[in-house]
Amino acid sequence: MPTLIINSILLGVGLAMDAFSVSLANGLNEPCMPKKKIYGIAGTFAVFQAIMPLIGWLCVHTVLQYFKAFENFIPWIALILLGFIGGKMIYESATCKEGDGCECRKLSFGALLVQGIATSIDALSVGFTISDYDLAKALLCAAIIAVITFVICVSGVIIGKKAGTKLSGKAGYLGGIILIIIGLEIFIEGIIN
Repeated sequence: MPTLIINSILLGVGLAMDAFSVSLANGLNEPCMPKKKIYGIAGTFAVFQAIMPLIGWLCVHTVLQYFKAFENFIPWIALILLGFIGGKMIYESATCKEGDGCECRKLSFGALLVQGIATSIDALSVGFTISDYDLAKALLCAAIIAVITFVICVSGVIIGKKAGTKLSGKAGYLGGIILIIIGLEIFIEGIIN
């Protein structure tokens, strides 16, 4: 059991790095974000990071052949989704007027869901690494991943907010660039592996 917990914590930290970067970008983009929204962003990433390995685990135990075919598209999906959102952040920063404040740069719920999918889609393959777990152990692993992701993402948004306040009008550009770079990194990593 201690090995399961340690492995789950390590998986959680590893999987949460992309979500941390996107959380940082969200905080940069919306420096006047209320606490409720910070927790909502972190919670969304935590849920996606927990669900995706479970879906992968389920695929290993049921429809493995279909998942293998889908696996080749994961880097492309992440690149397209994060590139789109990053480009949109850059565009909104360019078109945002000086007196508009945070109102013109608010993260929509739809954009947050797309970010959640894009940053967690590679976590499907974690289902392979936990395929020898029974359902109870797989659920425990997913819960630990969710908690780790939540804490890391709250930290990311808070750091981004503080930096976004200092960077003022340039933060949206930086956040968009970060998302595009993460998309490229996931894409290149997926193609190489």
